[in-house]
Amino acid sequence: MGHVNLPASKRVGGPRQWRVLDVVTAAFFGLVFLFFVLVFTSLGDSLASSGRQTLHLSTSDPLQRLRVSAAIEAGQPLVIEACPADTADHMPCEDPRLNSQLSREMNYYRERHCPPLENTPLCLVPPPPGYKVSVQWPESLHKIWYSNMPYNKIADRKGHQGWMKIEGPYFIFPGGGTMFPDGAEQYIEKLGQYIPMNGGVLRTALDMGCGVASFGGYLLAQNILTMSFAPRDSHKSQIQFALERGIPAFVAMLGTRRLPFPAFGFDLVHCSRCLIPFTAYNATYFIEVDRLLRPGGYLVISGPPVQWPKQDKEWSDLQAVARALCYELIAVDGNTVIWKKPAMDTCLPNQNEFGLGMCDDSDDPNIAWYFKLKKCVTRMSSVKGIVGTISKWPERLTAPPVRSTILKNGADVYEADTKRWVRRVAFYKNSLKIKLGTPAIRNVMDMNAFFGGFAAALNSDPVWVMNVVPSHKPPTLDAIFDRGLIGVYHDWCEPFSTYPRTYDLIHATSIESLIKDPASAKNRCNLVDLIVELDRILRPEGTLVVRDTPEVIERVARVARAVRWEPTIYNKEPESHGRENILVATKTLWKL
Repeated sequence: MGHVNLPASKRVGGPRQWRVLDVVTAAFFGLVFLFFVLVFTSLGDSLASSGRQTLHLSTSDPLQRLRVSAAIEAGQPLVIEACPADTADHMPCEDPRLNSQLSREMNYYRERHCPPLENTPLCLVPPPPGYKVSVQWPESLHKIWYSNMPYNKIADRKGHQGWMKIEGPYFIFPGGGTMFPDGAEQYIEKLGQYIPMNGGVLRTALDMGCGVASFGGYLLAQNILTMSFAPRDSHKSQIQFALERGIPAFVAMLGTRRLPFPAFGFDLVHCSRCLIPFTAYNATYFIEVDRLLRPGGYLVISGPPVQWPKQDKEWSDLQAVARALCYELIAVDGNTVIWKKPAMDTCLPNQNEFGLGMCDDSDDPNIAWYFKLKKCVTRMSSVKGIVGTISKWPERLTAPPVRSTILKNGADVYEADTKRWVRRVAFYKNSLKIKLGTPAIRNVMDMNAFFGGFAAALNSDPVWVMNVVPSHKPPTLDAIFDRGLIGVYHDWCEPFSTYPRTYDLIHATSIESLIKDPASAKNRCNLVDLIVELDRILRPEGTLVVRDTPEVIERVARVARAVRWEPTIYNKEPESHGRENILVATKTLWKL
């Protein structure tokens, strides 16, 4: 006879029968209990020591994050897990999902706004499906893999203006722009009728609202090194396209703060339909451009409002501001205007409709990290090097910088630094077999640049270097620009303003000093978060090179393994006397 299940209300005596649902429920709660035991007790640590444990830490508990970071640095074999697939282009400080809630006034919402670390997951940003190792320079100037950033928006909207187009598995870049649809080369040739575009007079340039940076890309043929910048806006990934092409570029917005560059660093400032309202807010944006432009340098604006229909008032105001600052009008050619900045403070803004006045002597125009824009004009009297009198390129690369306050004690420090880096770079190439000087490395970053000696030693290589001067260290970025190199201020306890997978090689001297408070010597952030950020911006198969004490190098190697890199530790070059080791780590190409 078959067994008959009685209703529960009619059961008499005997044990309760287990059903399938009961078993599943018990198993579920058992797994939840095990999870909490592994994550929040020492048992999880002891189990991790016997095998590599994968972590995707998204807890809001900062102490838990610190415990995990300490465990990785101590050598526990943990592997940090990948972030979700939809984070492939994540920029923590330029996240439109968060920043869209902020004020639109002066484009505040498009500037850097970094979330607290405890609100961000500890995970590795994955490449997009179909990602390939980047096309090498110089071929990359003209084409890149479509699958590395499969976004059609710019190609669809700007293809007829020569920005870019899709062709088979590639994005193709004809070299055009909105104001130069026939190509950047022809446009640069036209500017050369009014500006000394060759011969080494001009070296550093700033391209505002650069699009895919074809202007900066083609200026390289004139030995003009351009920092191209644009915000993360509706033209999705324009800076990402620029960097994938191997063109120097940076995500930034001219909004409420100074741009993170020193005063008087650029010989040429260019805007091609950048749509910056230069005369708004009492000409605050024009004043910031004036702070950045070297005395005797050139300002070029193409597009609105220059002789633009229905913008007579804006065009008139722009000319009025330039006159108030005694800029010399070089030419108005169609919708392009070219001015030359005066070389001296001989012209002080007098009574004018914009209320322009000089900054007082207490103003330091080189302070530019999270520094609010000022409505006063920067004095030029402290600047010794002006365009036309500063050494021409390439002589200015090795001439002692005229502005660095550190060099007031003599040029010996600078010269010793230059020679040291020539020796070190030769060791990197010959003994460590780092692929500097080959097409495999194009985009390079120096995280702790000092005088830019590392970048200067790479001058003959087909690379460009983003020289980063940490915001809490001596402000030597002006000296770097005086050498004809480019860079930015940055605090390495925050994410960098770039897209994922944009640098082939990242170099760091004294990496631990980047996260320490110089006064207290205590850590302001931790090494794990820093290396996870470097993993975000380093390309797959890219290289990290770190110089530091043997103890720090060993900790960096442990963290490198946790982010799936392959680290190797070397002794320093024989000529060096410091107590250093060198770590060379390669980022592996992995996919979800």
